[in-house]
Amino acid sequence: MRLNKQLKEKIQESMASVLPITAIVFLLSVTIAPLDPGTLVLFLFGAILLVGGMGLFTLGVDMSMIPMGEGVGVTVSRSKHLLIPIAVYFLLGVLTTMAEPDLTVLAEQVSAIDDTLLILTVAVGVGLFLVAATLRIQRGIPLRRLLLVFYSIVFALAFLAPGNFIPVSFDSGGVTTGPITVPFIMSLGLGIASTRSDKNSASDSFGLISLCSIGPILCVLLLGIIYRPAEAASHLSVIPTVPTTAKAAQFFISSFPTYLEEVAMALLPVAGLFLVFQTITRRFKRGKLLRIGAGLLYTYLGLVLFLCGVNVGFMPAGQLIGATIASGPRSWLLIPIGMLIGYYIVKAEPAVAVLTKQVEEVSNGSISHKAMGLALSVGVCVSVGLAMVRVLTGLDIFWLLIPGYAISLGLTFVVPSIFTGIAFDSGGVASGPMTATFLLPFAQGACHALGGNIMTDAFGIVAMVAMTPLVTIQVMGLSSILRHKLARRRLRSRMERVEDVVLYFD
Repeated sequence: MRLNKQLKEKIQESMASVLPITAIVFLLSVTIAPLDPGTLVLFLFGAILLVGGMGLFTLGVDMSMIPMGEGVGVTVSRSKHLLIPIAVYFLLGVLTTMAEPDLTVLAEQVSAIDDTLLILTVAVGVGLFLVAATLRIQRGIPLRRLLLVFYSIVFALAFLAPGNFIPVSFDSGGVTTGPITVPFIMSLGLGIASTRSDKNSASDSFGLISLCSIGPILCVLLLGIIYRPAEAASHLSVIPTVPTTAKAAQFFISSFPTYLEEVAMALLPVAGLFLVFQTITRRFKRGKLLRIGAGLLYTYLGLVLFLCGVNVGFMPAGQLIGATIASGPRSWLLIPIGMLIGYYIVKAEPAVAVLTKQVEEVSNGSISHKAMGLALSVGVCVSVGLAMVRVLTGLDIFWLLIPGYAISLGLTFVVPSIFTGIAFDSGGVASGPMTATFLLPFAQGACHALGGNIMTDAFGIVAMVAMTPLVTIQVMGLSSILRHKLARRRLRSRMERVEDVVLYFD
């Protein structure tokens, strides 16, 4: 009964997240961006799958991925041999990333480099930086110091890499931190930090996602410098023709085996490594293991439904809406419409719910999930608007990335370290499957209709979505500090007035 109640609550939460973006797309389809009936039916079917998928996924994560990550983090970090945690964390980073669905979507859209080579390059980057991130937590190294060093290297390499590879490189950093990696890596950080007893351990539990997002950018930039293919190219996805609702249902049914296999391949490395871990350590009792097993099943089914919904239902709608608006007489509408979509679409990212819940718990409620949700929505709203400006004008992505990261890194000197960790983690979490399968096709469709260069003008939207929350969440932290200082000043002023009155009567 309790499990049924929890599932009902999760589905209600996912419905509240998915309905706004569904309503926006439906209104666009009957006004300024008409969709053919088949594409609209696919989209609506996809929205239904999203609701059920997100509900099952978030419940499954609570039951399985979070306790697994915490358990591994606590036990491995206590090892007396340094090579054991390094090997375990590197292997975890590589295996989970290679099976990340978002990365596969990105790799398939870049035809200049072999899919396997690109995926392996990104996976190695995540593995190396997961090791660096876990060692940072154990040694108590300030996150700001590493961010400054590594982003300086990133932009130095970016000036040496081929221009067509720069947007793809920064996009790769966003798509790697998807629904498979985020819950496990975040809970891993909690587990590692819990072995420390100092006052900064809670804030240091954040930051793994942010550093794991830098590794792929560096490695793909190096790949571009070394590989240097003659031309980096991309291609638009083929939009299926669906004449009837029955054909739409058949299209989804025929697609299910692909995602059943894809998600199984994504979860098997995590489940396999956990099984080895449990066999060696015997950390979890039988009851807890059964709950973790049930949670993995929920996670598996939820991701299958979610990914089938966004890939089959949302991708064609995003591409057609972008192309229709861009080819019309008021192509500038891409900016406000993109901003509106961006504000609401981040709410439907499955990993966002995991992040906001963990932030609220670790901060003991001082950073609420509502405040986090608002900061993320504002950030993604701004990022999609800027991405549409790039699509319309061909503006070089450096003109946005350099000031954006300069501001976000500058803010790390004036906000508490917990806000820095949360902000840089949020950037990776916000750029998940909804961005890869709706916003990126939206930008590609618009860019193609305008006759632009898809590689330089459309790619980069994931990078923009990953960048702006770094600023908005740190600004939220800065405003919190200023409010507390103002409140203390007012309290001090009142106390002084009371003391003056007491002294007067004395």
